Amino acid sequence: MGSTNGYDALLVVSFGGPEKPGDVMPFLENVVRGRGVPRERLLEVEAHYQGFGGVSPINRQCRDLIAALDVDVPVYWGNRNWHPFLEDTVRRMTQDGVRKAAAFVTAAYSSYSSCRQYLDDIARARAAVPGAPEIVKLRHYYDHPGFVAAMADHTREALARLPEGVRDDARLVFTAHSIPVSMARTAGPTGGAYEAQLRTAAALVTEQVDPGRSWDLVWQSRSGPPHVPWLEPDVCDHLEALHGEGVPAAVLVPVGFVSDHMEVVYDLDVEAAATADKLGMPLTRAATAGVHPRFVSMVRELLEEPEPAPCAATCCPAPVRPARQE
Repeated sequence: MGSTNGYDALLVVSFGGPEKPGDVMPFLENVVRGRGVPRERLLEVEAHYQGFGGVSPINRQCRDLIAALDVDVPVYWGNRNWHPFLEDTVRRMTQDGVRKAAAFVTAAYSSYSSCRQYLDDIARARAAVPGAPEIVKLRHYYDHPGFVAAMADHTREALARLPEGVRDDARLVFTAHSIPVSMARTAGPTGGAYEAQLRTAAALVTEQVDPGRSWDLVWQSRSGPPHVPWLEPDVCDHLEALHGEGVPAAVLVPVGFVSDHMEVVYDLDVEAAATADKLGMPLTRAATAGVHPRFVSMVRELLEEPEPAPCAATCCPAPVRPARQE
């Protein structure tokens, strides 16, 4: 095993998710705190979770990833929005004598919610714990060969599940979480990194799967108020457009996610699947990277890379929220 650059622990940092029905509303309130989301919207999203027993797959997938990791340092796990909370984990790391940890975040791209907000979470947790260890966030990995190989394998498996008669002309439809346009335009040091990185990842996956195949990048899981512009087109609208163009089938590839959670299983496996069924369009969905062996080994490889330079304080700023138009 290679060098771990002086790290004496690996910290997996994730979004978190409910694990029983009674967790759902407190979890959602944590997610939207300070954002003024109407109660009606929370109740609507709560129903999505309750339709799956009040359990998000994301915590189980974090546990599975941690169990699969083969690294020379102890592995800790802390979440932004649900147990185990990041601050509690940093306190335990401090009690265990950890001095310097690498943080692997379960988000591969640059944007406020997938980068800067996690940096802020880490800083806030460290500030709350006297003597907290140094924590270095590992780099973005959207173009890492391990992530690309995992998504390519899962895409090939999804293609193989389509009926043979439509397989050759099926469209690859890469999906990612929509974000406000204002956030997308300020996602990195030069702006616009989020969408550009997603397009890079989609192109790399397609190159491994079938270089000549057509693909699209679309968006899912919009949650903002109607007067705020978000990235489009929505995946369900896009499936309808593809059907109108005569595209015979599609494979949804959730390249914007590294593990299943409610946005994947509800927005794709329920809503998008219902849209395709209504259209009579054969549709399959590729798995997320999850615990694919190449994705798991990628975490170790990131840990062994030279320590990344810290992000600039101006990187991935919070979105500018326009005033409501009456």
